[in-house]
Amino acid sequence: MRQIVLDTETTGLEPKQGHRIIEIGCVELVDRRLTGNNFHQYLQPDREIDEGAVEVHGITTEFLVDKPRFADVVDDFISYVDGAELIIHNAPFDVGFLNAELERIGKEEGLLESLCTITDTLAMARKKHPGQRNSLDALCRRYEIDNSQRQLHGALLDSEILADVYLIMTGGQGALSFGGQSGEAGEQGSVSAIRRITAHREPLTIVRATEAECQAHEHRLDALDKTSGHSCVWRRD
Repeated sequence: MRQIVLDTETTGLEPKQGHRIIEIGCVELVDRRLTGNNFHQYLQPDREIDEGAVEVHGITTEFLVDKPRFADVVDDFISYVDGAELIIHNAPFDVGFLNAELERIGKEEGLLESLCTITDTLAMARKKHPGQRNSLDALCRRYEIDNSQRQLHGALLDSEILADVYLIMTGGQGALSFGGQSGEAGEQGSVSAIRRITAHREPLTIVRATEAECQAHEHRLDALDKTSGHSCVWRRD
């Protein structure tokens, strides 16, 4: 099972207004294990970056001057993601931008949905934690994932963090172990074992009811028997 955790950074919020992708970051999972086979690329957008976007990711127009354009890396990108399941937080945003880039260079027949299956972890988190904050930072706090390096958004770093979040969200118990045999779970899942307690234990103390407690019990049963029309179940033979 090959999965690609993907994130992008952009010049602004709306591809229909001509905003472009300036960074793509992907990490690969195979059978729920990080492989180290990542894809990371900064891109020249041929337009200015909104000030608000720079405040989020810290990527400037000057930094991107000598970077390749999307058309220069598209074949490598498609080859990397083709046939995989894409794991994306707020997938409509990233997919919308990637499809806009593909359409811009005339690859309408190769839109992302035709190349990959897409899983939106934001939708998953909202279903799992309704009424709560489900941003990537909020999920890191909830699942105790260290994101202290995330001073600014970055596509590759966010993909690495999202991979940890996704594995915990979908991990849980992977297997039970019997008779000393070990089972495997997901990367962040847990494995439970059933073990017999063999250590010596002292006999349990038996505490019997006193005569006064037995009399009080009988008085209580008399009252129940009377109110139930002599149908008290504790008095049946």
